[in-house]
This record gives sequence, C-alpha cells and structure tokens, in this order.
Amino acid sequence: MKVRLFVLIAAFVSLAGAQPPVKNGVDLDRLAAIPARMKSFVDKGDISGTVTLIAHHGKIVHLEATGYQDIEAKKPMRTDTIFQIMSITKPVTAIGLMMLMEEGRLSLTDPVEKYVTEFRGQELNGKKLAHPITIRDLLTHTSGMPMWPRGDTYLYRKMDKTLEEAMASFAKEPLEFEPGTKWRYSSPGVAVLGRVIEVVSGQKYEEFITERLLKPLEMKDSFYYPPANKQDRIAALYGQRDGKLAKMDMALGGDPMTYRKGAVYPAPEWGLFSTAADMASLFQMMLNGGTLHGKRYLSPSSVAAMTTVQTGDLKAGFLPGTGYGLAFEVVKDPIGTLTLLSPGAYGHSGIYGTHCWADPKKDLVGVFLIQSGNENIFMAAKNAFFQMAGAAVVD
Repeated sequence: MKVRLFVLIAAFVSLAGAQPPVKNGVDLDRLAAIPARMKSFVDKGDISGTVTLIAHHGKIVHLEATGYQDIEAKKPMRTDTIFQIMSITKPVTAIGLMMLMEEGRLSLTDPVEKYVTEFRGQELNGKKLAHPITIRDLLTHTSGMPMWPRGDTYLYRKMDKTLEEAMASFAKEPLEFEPGTKWRYSSPGVAVLGRVIEVVSGQKYEEFITERLLKPLEMKDSFYYPPANKQDRIAALYGQRDGKLAKMDMALGGDPMTYRKGAVYPAPEWGLFSTAADMASLFQMMLNGGTLHGKRYLSPSSVAAMTTVQTGDLKAGFLPGTGYGLAFEVVKDPIGTLTLLSPGAYGHSGIYGTHCWADPKKDLVGVFLIQSGNENIFMAAKNAFFQMAGAAVVD
C-alpha cells in the first residue's frame, strides 16, 4: 500500500513538473515556436519575411524578425525594419479626428459638407440624398463612396495633389448607395476625414497627426514621407512572378523603394510608414482606454465608441464574424473567434498584409508586419500568427 501511494505521489509530482514554462501570463514554448513557423513560409519562397510582436499585460513578450528586408541585397529583416502599413493608417486618422471631437470642435453626426464644401449638393442617381454624408458615415464605411478613386485614377500612384486639391475629384465620385444603408469600404472616404482634420485644426493633416499623436507616443519611426536617414530600413515589397518572389511596383504609393520622392499627397487612408514597436504603442494606448505612459490621448468613452460595432446588422468587415466600429474592425460573432481572437477584439489590416489588433479579453496587442502583394499567400502566414499568439496566452 505504501509503495503504491509513493508511486501515485511520484506520478503526480512528475506530471506537475511537466507543465510548460510561463512568464507574464504566456506560454514561453508556444512563443518560441512562432519564428520557426514564420521562417517556414520564407523557406518555401512564399514571402520575403515578417516582423511579429505580441504584448501582454502591457509588456512586449515577443518581438522577432524572420527572412529578408531585401532579398536581392541579402539584407536580413530586423525588428526595427520600417513597413508601409497602408490602411492601418485609417484608424490613426480616426484617432486624430476623435481628438478634435473631444475638444468640441466637431460632432460625429455633422454633415461632411459643413467642413468640406466640395461635398455640398451631392446626389444619388440624380436625386437628392435622404441625408448628406456625415462624419460617422465615413468612419463606419457606410457613406456610399466607392472603394477606390475612379475619377483621378493616377492620384494614388503620382501623389501629386494636396489633400485639399484631391477633394474636388473625390466629391464628384458617383455614390453607390444612400449613406448609412450599406457597408462599403472606402479609401477616399477616409481621405475626406483627413481633410476635415485640416479644416478644423488649421494644420496640414500630416503635421497634426505627427504633433498630436506620433511624437507624443514616441513613435519615432512613423512618418508619411520617408526621411533620408531612415530609408535604408524600409522593407521592399514582393509578389510572385513565374513562381518566384520578385519586387513589385504597386498602384498604391508605387514601389516603397522610391521613397515617394516629390509626393505632396499624405494619404490619410494609407500613407503611413511604421515599425512593430511604434504600432504596438498606438494599440497599447487604445487597449489602456486612451492612455500611455501617463499621458491621455483619448477618453475611455471615445475608445469604447471606436471599438464597439456601429454597423448593426449590416454585413461589414473583411474577416469572418466581424462588424465595424469607428475605423476599427471588431469581432462580434462566434466564427470570428476561430483564429483565437476574442469577442470584442479589434484591429485593422493593410493591403500588403500588415495587421495590428488589440484583444481586451486577453489583454493582448498583436502586430504582424509583412510586405506582400499576394493575399492568398500572406493570409496563411497571418492566420498562423493570429492563432499562435492567441494560443500562447494562458491567463
């Protein structure tokens, strides 16, 4: 009997001792597996490289770079490599707008034409609108504006017009539906929000965002026009050509390696360059209810409004099971949790595969940076990171 009891106790101790190492509420073994999984996509020739970051309980618990920043130059990816984050710029613009709202300088229900006069008298199929486009309509992508510019089709490549000059073209774009009745992702719509910021603040859009948000958050590697001393850290954009990775020259902002020389269009909808650490600061501020390092940027009420589904039963968002808040995609249905995001997790993606999110239930911030022009390929790597990040959290 004593021998049997000793064996049972020994077995229990053995099992207890077999538990994986945990620090700051995350499974260290699971974190350690992430770089190898990302490298597997690089080794297959699917992607050039990634930078991945996880912050839990306000501390960075994972920050890794895999693959190459520039394959031809044999330049390895670094944790401080700079990426075109593309449409993750949209929530940055929205945060700037919410700052002005909190100062009482605008209301989200205001008609856009109050600030951007080019939008006065808009019609749908020759008829007067039931109500003019509001700031809220633009923030929720329910304005009826098209996904891409259809009039000035070269603006996004040449970037040769100011934000103010672009409004004349955007205001002439035929609406696709009555504002507020459907969801249709619209990049020009967020550009209009950038112009609202200019009109209300009296500053250029990029100057306002830099002075009020990027600099105070110490996002030292985030900018709209790449300075000369940072250009050697910018990741090249790759796609598949004849079954192999090759540098691409896309329509949005052109080739990142041209550094947008001569550009005057800041692109509030997709123009920002940034790093994993910088974006983690921004999303940690949101996760903290609007504060970081003792400074308040937004009120908890504004953060709640931005990260609560505002689109009701409308089919909205790109990921399964999501709706839209104010410029943030929000998980609302069970199918949205299948990549181990929690209900209420929110974030945004960019066309070249970048994605940042905050998960309040897990107290987690995730950053996935990549420069790929092939969605079918980068989604596999992105989903793998979603799942591995979510699985690593154990408290």
